[in-house]
Amino acid sequence: MSVTYTFALASGDSRIFRVSLDSRPDDPQTEKPDWTRLSHCQCSNCPLKKTDTAYCPAAVDILPVVEEFQDENAYQKVTVMVDDERRRYEKETTLEEALRSLLGLIMATSRCPILGELRPMAIHHMPFASSEEFIMRSVSLYLLQQYFAKRHDGKPDWELEGLVGRNQRLQLVNQALWQRIHTVCKGDSNLKALLNFFSMASSVTFSLETQLRKLETRLAEEGVNGGA
Repeated sequence: MSVTYTFALASGDSRIFRVSLDSRPDDPQTEKPDWTRLSHCQCSNCPLKKTDTAYCPAAVDILPVVEEFQDENAYQKVTVMVDDERRRYEKETTLEEALRSLLGLIMATSRCPILGELRPMAIHHMPFASSEEFIMRSVSLYLLQQYFAKRHDGKPDWELEGLVGRNQRLQLVNQALWQRIHTVCKGDSNLKALLNFFSMASSVTFSLETQLRKLETRLAEEGVNGGA
């Protein structure tokens, strides 16, 4: 299964990116830009070793997108079509939001052992998700995983401590990726897209309880609560 993003720029140019949701084969160790080397701004929590892995898997995965849009302005208007083989989405938005959605999907399907924790979300990818939708999907999927753990005699984490820990790990990866591409991007589209994605992960790490209270209030106002 794959997801295809088609960008229609105001200039008339179009760019197409296809992201496979299946496991990716190991990347051939051909020469790539220095900023993709594992040793360049390596994540502080990276479990990979430079002696075994020459290039950062996540950096290699986002390389085509970063190079394609490295000179572009984040706030230019684009029309984006997303086809996931089940349905099609279309939205006129800023390049920043479109890239945040695409880069988020690419990173969630990356061979990076930390970003790989997001793969279940990638399978049910939701383009252009808002912060509230990101929280809702993250928490819902995590609780479903805990339910299955309980069914298989595991110890469920109903307090969401593991979810917070996961996003803390993701934050460190996002920060390092931003540092990696900072020196090669003349435009700000890639940088702002990653910052936007970083902000969503931060909302789980630093203010999950606040976000959940907002959702609780919203659901109560709409009549969707435990007794409804």
